[in-house]
Amino acid sequence: MALAGACGAAPAPALRLHVPSPDWRDQVIYFVVTDRFADGDRSNDDQGAGEFKPGDADHYNGGDLAGLTQHLDYIRGLGATALWITPPVANQWLAPGGRSAGYHGYWAENFTRVDRHLGTLDDYRRLSDALHRRGMYLVQDIVVNHTGDYFGYRGGWDAADPARHLVLHTDTPPVPRPSQPPFDLDDPRDPVQRAAAIYHWTPDLSDYNDPVQLMDYQMAGLDDLNTENPVVRSALRASYDGWIRDVGVDAFRVDTAFYVPPAFFDDFLHARDAAAPGVLEAARRTGRRDFLVFGEGFGIDRPGQDLQSRRIAAYMTDPQGRPLLPGMLNFPLYGALGDVFARGHAAAELGARIRSMLAVFPRPHEMVNFVDNHDVERFLAAGSVAGLKQALLALMTLPGIPALYYGTEQGFKVPRAAMFAAGYASGGVDHYDRGAPLYRAIAAMTALRRGQRLFSRGLPTVLAANPARAGAIAWRTDWRARAGLASALVVFNSSDRPSLLDALPTGLAPGTRLRGLYGIDGRPADLVVGPGGRLTLALAPRAGLVWKVSRAPASGARAGAVAAVSIDALPDAVEEGDFEVAGSARGAARLQLVVDGDLGAAAAVVPGADGRWRATVHTAALDDGASHRVTIWAPHGDAVASRTFGFRRHWRTLVDAAIPPGHDRGPNGRYRYPVGDDWAAVDPMALRRVAVAGAGGALRLDLTLAGLSRVWNAPNGFDHVVFTIYIELPGRPGGATVMPLQNASLPGGMRWQLRLRVGGWTNALFGPEGASATDEGRPLTPGARVSVDRAARRVRIELPAALTGPRLAGARILVTTWDYDGAYRALAPQPGPYTLGGGAADDPKVMGDSGIIVVP
Repeated sequence: MALAGACGAAPAPALRLHVPSPDWRDQVIYFVVTDRFADGDRSNDDQGAGEFKPGDADHYNGGDLAGLTQHLDYIRGLGATALWITPPVANQWLAPGGRSAGYHGYWAENFTRVDRHLGTLDDYRRLSDALHRRGMYLVQDIVVNHTGDYFGYRGGWDAADPARHLVLHTDTPPVPRPSQPPFDLDDPRDPVQRAAAIYHWTPDLSDYNDPVQLMDYQMAGLDDLNTENPVVRSALRASYDGWIRDVGVDAFRVDTAFYVPPAFFDDFLHARDAAAPGVLEAARRTGRRDFLVFGEGFGIDRPGQDLQSRRIAAYMTDPQGRPLLPGMLNFPLYGALGDVFARGHAAAELGARIRSMLAVFPRPHEMVNFVDNHDVERFLAAGSVAGLKQALLALMTLPGIPALYYGTEQGFKVPRAAMFAAGYASGGVDHYDRGAPLYRAIAAMTALRRGQRLFSRGLPTVLAANPARAGAIAWRTDWRARAGLASALVVFNSSDRPSLLDALPTGLAPGTRLRGLYGIDGRPADLVVGPGGRLTLALAPRAGLVWKVSRAPASGARAGAVAAVSIDALPDAVEEGDFEVAGSARGAARLQLVVDGDLGAAAAVVPGADGRWRATVHTAALDDGASHRVTIWAPHGDAVASRTFGFRRHWRTLVDAAIPPGHDRGPNGRYRYPVGDDWAAVDPMALRRVAVAGAGGALRLDLTLAGLSRVWNAPNGFDHVVFTIYIELPGRPGGATVMPLQNASLPGGMRWQLRLRVGGWTNALFGPEGASATDEGRPLTPGARVSVDRAARRVRIELPAALTGPRLAGARILVTTWDYDGAYRALAPQPGPYTLGGGAADDPKVMGDSGIIVVP
């Protein structure tokens, strides 16, 4: 099938459309939402259907293919070698009702045409040519699961008769139904169209545990294609073959792959059909022997679990071991990077995820790794710049293809903000600054990866990772190249405080030299591996360090440590409360007692004349249930000894408050949910009870709702509500009264020192520094722990004593509800599909609240 506009003609010979495939392991991908990147041709912005509203989050803003071509040197300067663009195909411009637009490209009406807002087929070819002439590659986002939203159901659904309750959405521009055969056969009331079975004709997906719904029901109202139908399969192959042949696309990313049976991809990739071959065969015909196809499988595993990882792996290899998709987006790693580097979880969570991905994914080097993208909130919406640099350095030093989301290099916090001045959330200025600190930092990291192939080819061995808190994590990466074994040591401190990495078992011979290669804050000094192949390092806050292993022994290798220390045995488990430890020391006049690697809280210890020492371990800041470690360290003698222990807290209920009716319809009592049965029927923003518990200085909130929604399968276990929680801590100075982004201020003279934003896809903690009506404040770690009891309709949120302690008596807490999707949802006089109603746009964004709760 020739692409619309191609007319079967061969591409102009002057264009360099077809180049051999690269080794994808060595590439760095830059991902853009095309509509939000650059407006290179203003003549195509407004197609006159009300879909173009520059500066509006939900409508076309004007970015196009010509704009991308004009800024390729900016992208290449970052170190990116491939450009991934959102689907360029002709889209449904407006959703039914006209409240949002298909600017993103995922609502196709014709899989063979370029959407008019983005330009022409020739514009797309020029982009391909410009990339290839720079030694870069083109990745196109594609959809095989659905088209746009051209039909739905109202008042019921009958599986035996899909024509019953059917509603056709024929008033959506630019066409009333897909214009491409056979996808135009979307009306089951017509016996011919019904017999063609191009669609499943189903309602919206509501139960993600039902495999039939997963494969056959509509995602967010988008018309689900019958991908088991050979006619559908052939049409999809022919459509996407055309983009390879006529434009020179080098790779595909497959949207919503989880909602198509894995077996579909065997046909899509390998079908032996002369007219519509599998896309890998179509690519081979253009000289591409390693055409990359990677799928989206939005699944994030909780620590210690790999259910979603195995589900992702099932799309890479079938039960008989035959390969399916070459790669997948690495959502489990994305989750761990955010938890550890943005939210301050224990560093061991990342260590466990690295081990898991190497064990579970059949081709870890072809996974596509990322720290954020267009479907999740940006890293900086909850994390710090220092944490972002660490997450990016991890991407560059782990197996898998790094994918950078546009705007990361400019410090963006809004998911789909525009790079150009006229676009959404741009602040009225362009954002193509090659001197921006993050741009320069990322360019240095991509240079590190390009210059050291062992990071794209090697395998990491996790050597140590703090199991109790944010802190040290280290891995050694090894690659057996033709020239011999190449190795590197990668070390992070994910804490905002100095950390001790003691007695690291490097797996290297004593005396091995480590050459400083890269550091986030400057290249580290060279090191020499100590006795027993171990190293002890004092790490600065938020350090990220890389050393290259030199196989030649270091000249003048240092002698063994002259000091020796020990710790007496500890009980396996310690109940809450401080306790004493003791031990012996030889050759060390001064020691430091370090708990869980936290050098910032280390206690000075002086041994007695008999060499014995004694100290107190303070437990106020320790997390409940974690494995903890106490270390005695002689900094000048480089001697360490450690013991592990368990720790348990006893939680006590401090407040159990029922929330009376009338607190769940906004300040004026007239707020209404967005339109749609999944909102009003569930009542997900109505608080019914708030229970506050304490354990030492640790804080736990149990929030019971009128109804708990999970229809969107959010990773935190609930959706359709975000809790914004304000905490005033006793005895703490300062604080803020503003309720950022909610158009309100705290009542009752309350001032907050801690503010949480917890929803299905978000978990962020802030301090009041810099907070304003438009700025959420300073990101803090460690973040909250979130769990859900679905049967009890309860969300549990825990904060460690390190943030809320040492005491809770006198604390004041306010819990508010709204919803959040990269930003707090809009409020308008009348509700819309994703807009709350009953107020003006600048009225308070508070649907329900707990009232001020005072902890006795």
